[in-house]
Amino acid sequence: MHTVATPIRLKPPPSKALRSFAWGVLAYFVAVILWGAVVRATGAGAGCGNHWPLCNGTVMQYSASANTIIEFTHRITSGLSFFSAVALLVWTFAATMRGHLARRASVAAVGFTLIEAILGAMLVKLGLTAQSQSPLRPWYLALHLTNTLLLLAALTLTAHLLSRKRGYMRGEIRLVAPSGAIAGILVVLGVGVTGSLAALGDTLFPATSLGSALAADFSSTSGWLVRWRWTHPTIAFLASIFLIWILVRAAQRTTEWDNRGLSALVLILLAAQYVLGVLDVVLLAPVWLQVAHLLGADILWAALVVLTARLTLQPIGTKAAE
Repeated sequence: MHTVATPIRLKPPPSKALRSFAWGVLAYFVAVILWGAVVRATGAGAGCGNHWPLCNGTVMQYSASANTIIEFTHRITSGLSFFSAVALLVWTFAATMRGHLARRASVAAVGFTLIEAILGAMLVKLGLTAQSQSPLRPWYLALHLTNTLLLLAALTLTAHLLSRKRGYMRGEIRLVAPSGAIAGILVVLGVGVTGSLAALGDTLFPATSLGSALAADFSSTSGWLVRWRWTHPTIAFLASIFLIWILVRAAQRTTEWDNRGLSALVLILLAAQYVLGVLDVVLLAPVWLQVAHLLGADILWAALVVLTARLTLQPIGTKAAE
């Protein structure tokens, strides 16, 4: 008696709608992060008092001040971001097979979103907003920024893995030089953290002229946030040397993808960040320029995550030229 093997039903590749939704969720999160920068730069973080998740103890706001509108808008958009991350997770699990790496990335994205909400709530409840100069604030801000970058990385990986045609299943990829990828991620995280502290120093201790700002950087009477502002451009410069070395190697390495275009884009974004950074110093960090600088940093980070994924998570059978 012969038995007929039951064919394995494979799910079709993720639809274009899901891929577009994943990239759209990433773009939405970036917009929420930028609005959060507006909240910090304008000192509107205390616009809802120390109430959370309610604003000034209520849901509806009547005759609200500008700071209340800015902060309350950020809370609403942040809440919607959580539901969008959950929707992405549910859709990803429904549309992919077990073992698809996008599933893990989407779970990580929801986890980091929850941590983001907890950190935001703690900042409000502890009063580490507006013009607060509490010694705890820089540490919470650094932790908040680190989690934000990891959240964006998880969302970027989800969208990238859903967009792959090969190398998206566990067991169908090989890790290539993961230590270099980890080093690159840590370097960029360091740049981001020092940048957030420099921005906080600009907000709490605004300068009236470029000369006074430079003098304050090296004055023994200035707070440590001001005296440590030089660490951001210094670390950014050193990090750029490392990143350029990675980009040159990436452009020369053969993988499943041609990395020359993405490497060139990262170089352009890196150069743009230097221009924005110089303008930020010369123009004394106006709000619009801080937001533009952060937007460039977020786009650069997402591009680096995709490039790192291409170089590190390679489909089995692809030969990498060293």
